[in-house]
Amino acid sequence: MSIQPQGENLRRAVKWISDQRRDDPEVSVNALIDRACLTFNLTPAEAAALEELLRGDDPDAAAGD
Repeated sequence: MSIQPQGENLRRAVKWISDQRRDDPEVSVNALIDRACLTFNLTPAEAAALEELLRGDDPDAAAGD
């Protein structure tokens, strides 16, 4: 079973972040989330969903940058 985020912009943001992390695993998830929110024009609710979805991927994400 896979988790599919709701909304096309949110799905694109998740894919984009995944691609960015594959290309550069050292990049900060928080920085990518911020950039994705602007790039994909995410609503505040979508931004919160994106952050919640990715929070467990990076142990430093909770600490912030």
